[in-house]
Parts: sequence; structure tokens; C-alpha cells
Amino acid sequence: MKLSTPRWWYSRDRRVMPVTRAVLTPVSWIWAAVTARRIARATPLDPGAPVICVGNLTMGGVGKTPVVRALAERLAARGVAVHLLSRGYGGRLEGPVRVEPDRHAGADVGDEPLMLARDFPVWVARDRAAGARAAAEAGAEVIIMDDGHQNPSVLKALSLIVVDGETRGEEWPFGDGRVFPAGPLREPLRAGLARADASLVLRPADLPEVDAELAAALTARPMLSARLEPAEAPPTGPQVGFAGVGKPWKVERALRAAGCELADFAPFPDHFAYDEATLQALAERAAQFDAGLVTTEKDWVRLPPAWRARVVAWPVRAVFDAPQAVDDLLARLVPASARS
Repeated sequence: MKLSTPRWWYSRDRRVMPVTRAVLTPVSWIWAAVTARRIARATPLDPGAPVICVGNLTMGGVGKTPVVRALAERLAARGVAVHLLSRGYGGRLEGPVRVEPDRHAGADVGDEPLMLARDFPVWVARDRAAGARAAAEAGAEVIIMDDGHQNPSVLKALSLIVVDGETRGEEWPFGDGRVFPAGPLREPLRAGLARADASLVLRPADLPEVDAELAAALTARPMLSARLEPAEAPPTGPQVGFAGVGKPWKVERALRAAGCELADFAPFPDHFAYDEATLQALAERAAQFDAGLVTTEKDWVRLPPAWRARVVAWPVRAVFDAPQAVDDLLARLVPASARS
């Protein structure tokens, strides 16, 4: 059974869930120690092509996949043969296997790889090193790995940390600084930043600039920024929205900010597998409001084919604030043939 991301993780007010935080803190020390030891003892594999890791320091969604897409588009525009690599979370195939959108389903390879494979060569592999090697052998000149900052099995030419730039009140991307399961961090903040080449703060389109306090917390490494903007307007008229992502409440906020007339919104755990009963319940809820159904691209690819015609997929894209700074970061990885 998949569990929803605890929203209290992202509160830096230690008066929120104090007993739960205190009870889970000793477990978080063990988690952090095991992670640090695993990283320190590993010997990363060089797959034969430079690997860009787009990772994060926290549990829950931060927008890595739109950043992966945006980076891939910039490299492809320069004629670089870029392949994407994912663990394929939520899929049954261990890989390495190249995703074929016409043959595979989300249950096979995971939702994010299936979504990205419509535009780029995508590989899924539980063994990231084997997946990177397969991509390089298939002709990848640059490999972008979706997630994996804490996975030391692959040699990374560039490690980019994506940080959730949406800060509202006591809601803070690193919570009160505790590591899982007492907080959202996968490892201590300082340790994770030390292995990164740069951070990228991804904020919603309705926030005009990066929060100054957040920017100050990331000064240990160069910081880039981007906005998560709608690729198109949300559907018109009343809508019932739903999302099974790391932070579904962010999808609800974004839809409302984009002008969607949300009559209701249903959150689900990340990578939730929608069954017929759940979808029928959503359709009945929409009928009560004489509304349509809208969800994310990531959720839409997990829907049974018969339901895709009944639900609108609302796409978003990462738009860099300083594209040249991103290109400068990527420049040393671009093959000589594409540098002209």
C-alpha cells in the first residue's frame, strides 16, 4: 500500500507533530548513517558517456521530471544524442529496457519514463549502472538520470539538485532539517549539497522570485532558478482535479493559480495505480458538479486507455530564468561535434 507524503514534514514549526518527530528522530539517525556509509564505500561506474544526475535532497515531489525534460530539450537542440535514465519506479520491469510508448504501459516501466519516452529515448533499470551502460552502448552521447543523487553506482559528470521553491508561511522545503522518517530529507542538507555541482530552485509561476532565505541556504553551491509554468491553459468550466504525485496539494494550488475553476480536488499517493472503482468514483463526483476531470500528465499516462478520453491532462514545463547559465553548465558535457 502506498502512503501519502506527510505534509507536516515540510513544516519547520517544531510544535507540529512534536511527539511523532521525537519518536522517529533516532530512526532518522540510522537512515542518515547508512546512506553516508553506502555512498562512501561505493566505486562508481563510468558508463562511457557523461551522466547528468537530476536529483533532490528530499522525499516527495520537487519537479525533477520537468527539469529533466527541459535539459534534454536544450541538449537535443544542439544536436546531442541525449538519452534519459530512470529507475522506473512503479513499473514491474527490472531492465535495462528501452521504453516503447506503443508497447509499454505505466505498470511496466513507470509513469515518468512513459511520459518522457514520447519525446526522447528513455531507459529504465533498477540497476542504474547497467542502465547507463546500455544507454551509452545504444549511442547516447549524454545521459540524463532522473533521480539518483544518493545512488553512488554511476559516475556523475554533473550533479544538479532540484529544490522546491514554493515557500508559504511555515512551509519549508527542508522542514525542520530532519532526515527521513522524522522529516523530508533523504540525507543531511550539508552532506547532500557538498556532492552537488549546482542547485536549481524550481518555483511555481505565480511566485515572481526565489525566496531570499531559501537562496541563502543554498549558497554553498552555484544556484540556478526556474519557473514551473503551464504548457497550456487548464480546461474551461468547472473541474474536479486529482493527482497522485509527491505533493498533490501543489497541483491543486497550481491549477487554481492558472485560473482553473476547481469544484473539488482529490489527492492520492505518489504513483497511485488508478483502478476502475476509483475512477468511477471520481467521475460520479464530477457529475455532481456538472464538471470535467483534470489531472497531471504523469497521472494521465497511468490511466487505463478507456479513461484517457474522459480526463484532460494538464501539462507543465520548467522554464529557466537564466538559460545561458544553464547552457554554460552543460557546455563541458557537449560532444565536440555539437559545440559549433
